[in-house]
Amino acid sequence: MRSFILKRLLLAVPTILGVVTLVFFLIHIVPGDPVTLMLGDYATKGEIMQMRHELHLDKPLAEQYVLYLDNLLHGNMGTSLYYKKPVLAIVLQRFGYTALLALFAMVLALLISIPLGVWSAYRQGAWVDKIIAGASILGVSLPNFWIAIILILIFSLKLNLLPVAGAQSPLSIILPGVTLAIGMSAITIRMVRANMITALQHESFTASLAKGISIRRTLFVHALKATLIPVITLVGMQFGLLLSGAIITETVFSWPGMGRLLVDSVMTRDYPLLSGTVLVIALIYVMVNLITDTLYFVVEPRMRKTS
Repeated sequence: MRSFILKRLLLAVPTILGVVTLVFFLIHIVPGDPVTLMLGDYATKGEIMQMRHELHLDKPLAEQYVLYLDNLLHGNMGTSLYYKKPVLAIVLQRFGYTALLALFAMVLALLISIPLGVWSAYRQGAWVDKIIAGASILGVSLPNFWIAIILILIFSLKLNLLPVAGAQSPLSIILPGVTLAIGMSAITIRMVRANMITALQHESFTASLAKGISIRRTLFVHALKATLIPVITLVGMQFGLLLSGAIITETVFSWPGMGRLLVDSVMTRDYPLLSGTVLVIALIYVMVNLITDTLYFVVEPRMRKTS
């Protein structure tokens, strides 16, 4: 297991370097002068030259790239033009809000999807299975912004139970968290159901029942364990998406996370902040995939022998 994790970490290094390089060159090949976009059409020539010098855009591209890598190695992502603060400090602050929202949504989604997915597979073809399947298809089909608007109309405007937007109250996390959890749980239900149906057809399931083990323990311990690998993969991918910032949901609810920060950096034409936010989002995906691969060994010990 240790050697596998070491190999994954070594493979992550060129991946991260590729991400850093891609972010740098994508920002620089965007049509138009970023300095002019940031300062506006009424900026003087002196202001434009000063800004280009501060951002090192007056240097050759190769020199800019080396300087960019050197700054990143020292934890320097530049200074936000809009907030007048270090980009890294802003991103880390916003990441805390996104991590809290993602964790809340993921836990809620798992609490919903795993029991419903297991029960749907056990009652395959029954009316319960059809209702759960229909609800999961509906949850996958509905866009997040529509779900968010409906939740706001019902629980904020009509019933006046929950805050509309922001993060001033502990209750503010409920509506955006539920919005994200609905789509995530709908996908996970279908994954759990499909793999549980296969597990229930295995002879070990019948053998467990023959030994007198309760149906609940057989379903949620023995059969469910055989389905965890694909479920972990799916949850890892979705959790990476949530951690990188659910842009639409955070924007609708004015949640001060990574997704909202990305939109704000585009709207304010904050070149350093946009670059830093995109880079951190990409790095989050790499780290989540690494953690997901590591979890395979915890769930399935037999994989340790093949690593």
